[in-house]
Amino acid sequence: MRIFGVDPGSHRTGYGCIESDGSRHRLVDYGALTVPTRVAFPEKLHIIHHGLTELLVRHEPDTVAIEDLFHAKNARSALKLGHVRGVLMLAAYQAGVNIAQYTPTEIKSAVVGYGRAEKAQVQQMVTLLLAMETAPSPLDASDALAVAICHSHSAGTTTSSVAGVPRSWRQYRPGPRGGL
Repeated sequence: MRIFGVDPGSHRTGYGCIESDGSRHRLVDYGALTVPTRVAFPEKLHIIHHGLTELLVRHEPDTVAIEDLFHAKNARSALKLGHVRGVLMLAAYQAGVNIAQYTPTEIKSAVVGYGRAEKAQVQQMVTLLLAMETAPSPLDASDALAVAICHSHSAGTTTSSVAGVPRSWRQYRPGPRGGL
């Protein structure tokens, strides 16, 4: 499965593309879409949309996984980030790609095993999981790769290697009582 992870930002939007079977991951591409600071906000949105559209055409992912907004330092920042996320989802929708969303806590838990991990810890685990020689930079790109890895782990728990046996305790549902 090819997964394209995105870490939204109005100044710099990180992206990372991986191929994964749910347990092994292979790096395809990563980087950041950087927008000039003195550009009007509507033009920033256009630049981000255009950049992501080109990347989706180039990499042809099965899914785009986007970091979800769950809180921000102030309302103005949250609104801007919401606009960026909307533009990113629009680009994925127009490309005909499935869209998944994960909170920062879900991403950190899936990649590091701790929902309050620091960015440097996430970056280090991404480097290890993708067998990279150097840590991905900028941090926005390593965060985007973490989003993609999170999705691969989440998508991988929906099927089992042994029929009827869930791969994760989250999928376990007790059967009817009585009898062996």
